[in-house]
Amino acid sequence: MGIVNVTPDSFSDGGRLADVEAAVAYGLTLTEQGADILDVGGESTRPGAEPVDADQEIARAIPVIEGLRLAGWNGPVSIDTMKPQVARAAVAAGATMWNDVSALGHAPDGLETAASLGCDVVLMHMRGQPRTMQEAPVYTDVVPEVFEWLLARARVVMAAGVARERIWLDPGIGFGKTADHNLALTAHLDRLTATGFPVLYGASRKRTIQSIDPTATDAGDRLGGSLALALEAARRGVSIIRVHDVRETVQALKVQAAVADAGP
Repeated sequence: MGIVNVTPDSFSDGGRLADVEAAVAYGLTLTEQGADILDVGGESTRPGAEPVDADQEIARAIPVIEGLRLAGWNGPVSIDTMKPQVARAAVAAGATMWNDVSALGHAPDGLETAASLGCDVVLMHMRGQPRTMQEAPVYTDVVPEVFEWLLARARVVMAAGVARERIWLDPGIGFGKTADHNLALTAHLDRLTATGFPVLYGASRKRTIQSIDPTATDAGDRLGGSLALALEAARRGVSIIRVHDVRETVQALKVQAAVADAGP
C-alpha cells in the first residue's frame, strides 16, 4: 500500500503534494514502483495533529481519487479517514477501501455507513485521539489487550452488517503506544494473523525506528528501519504493508521471497 498524503502537516511528507495534479502523478508513480493499493489521506493523524473538518478533507482527497481513476488506475484505492461523510464521498469517487484509524468509532453513523457502502474496511487500534495519543500511553500487557480489542471491534462491526471478508485489522503502530509497545506488537503479529482476519501493518518512517537509532531524527533517515519492520511483518503473515518507500520495500520483499524459494 503506497501512501498518498494530501495534507500540509503529515509527519513525513506533509505539504509535498501541494495540488491534485502532483498527487495523482505521485500515486501513479507508486503503482509503477509496485504498489498494489493507493491510500489517499486528507487529514494528518500524526501525534499532536489538529483535526480538520469534513469539507476540507473532501476538498483535498476526493479530486485525487477522481484523478487517479481518470488517469487509468483501476486497482484498489483506500481513503484514510475517520469521517463517514468523507468515506461516502470517496467511495462515490472510486475508492474501494475505508482505512479508519478510529475503527469506525469516530462518529455515531460510522458502523451504519460502512455496512451501507459495502467496501473493505480497515479497523485500526488507537489509544486516545491523534492530538493526545502519545501522552504517556500505558498498558498492562499490550499484545493481548490490542489484539483482543481488535477482535471485539470486528465482532461489533460484523453485527452492524459488514461482511467478515471485508474486514482488515491493523494493530496501530505508533497510535497511543511507546516504542516498546510497537516492537512487542510487531514481534507477535503472527498471533493476529492467525485469527483469520487479514492484517494491515504500517510502521514506515515512524519514531520507533529513532528509538533504536537516535541519529534518525528526520523521518527520511528511517528507510533501513522501515524495511526491517516491513520484512518482519511479511514474515509473520501480514497481508498489506503500508509504506512511503514503495520501490525499496517491494525490492526487499522480492529478495526475501527469492531467498525463501531457494531454501530447503
